[in-house]
Amino acid sequence: MPHRLDHDLLRTFVATADAGSLTRAAERLHLSQPTISLQLKRLETTLGCRLIERSPRSFRLTGEGETLLGYGRRILALADEAIGRLTDSRMIGRVRLGTPEDFATTHLSGVLAAFARAHPGVALEVTTDLTLNLVDRFGAGEFDIVLIKRDPVGPSDGVRVWREPLVWTCSAEQSAGFEDPAKDLPLVVSPHPCVYRRRALRALDQAGRNWHVVYTSTSLAGAQAAVRAGLGVTVLPAGMVPPDFKKLDAKAGLPLLPEAEIALMLAQPVDPATDRLAGHIVSSLEQAV
Repeated sequence: MPHRLDHDLLRTFVATADAGSLTRAAERLHLSQPTISLQLKRLETTLGCRLIERSPRSFRLTGEGETLLGYGRRILALADEAIGRLTDSRMIGRVRLGTPEDFATTHLSGVLAAFARAHPGVALEVTTDLTLNLVDRFGAGEFDIVLIKRDPVGPSDGVRVWREPLVWTCSAEQSAGFEDPAKDLPLVVSPHPCVYRRRALRALDQAGRNWHVVYTSTSLAGAQAAVRAGLGVTVLPAGMVPPDFKKLDAKAGLPLLPEAEIALMLAQPVDPATDRLAGHIVSSLEQAV
């Protein structure tokens, strides 16, 4: 008999691989850790191979596990899309989503496209703005869902859906001019109130590194163009650094930065279309983290 993949077991495997531990996977799936372990063993038995090597202090995928993870994400995404299209295709409504522009550009396009395909009757209104403006507008009732940048403060301000290191970066061709700690650091930043700008200036002040703002842009494309032109250094999440940029480290006299964290906030009361989009964003981004 050919092997058959149980989607519940596959979902447990993908969640465990993404979470990096059985404990965190159990929290995400609302299952006990022994149940997670049993399901992984059942999947390994079905496939006849070891998927995860784990010990009290380490956790890593085997080669077979890495292969299955890629297939698993695609299988589950397609299955969820099909179920949504067949069971919720008649769902109608409008959802107003606010998000930082850089995060929308880098991480949300595919997520929202999949939702739109599964729910053609739901109109999405997506607005980009700076985080502090999004929070104010959310409080004023302008959005049903907002994604906001925040410091790692726990679960009180929304649900965390993304976490990534923040790094200093500049044009690869101009990096030599910014690596002298004795010189003022020229900065390319978003205007106030920007969370990344605030973190960068605070970290530089605490480290005693002099700086000055040379270019301010409200758009990611504008800031990247200024950096490419060699005007200065900017702060980006590690996964958003373009291939022609260079990451600057402690050798350049620059302080470490806290992680970037994105949280989802949901307005109350929640209608079915908004609730469905929020769940889709959370599950999609959890798979990508």
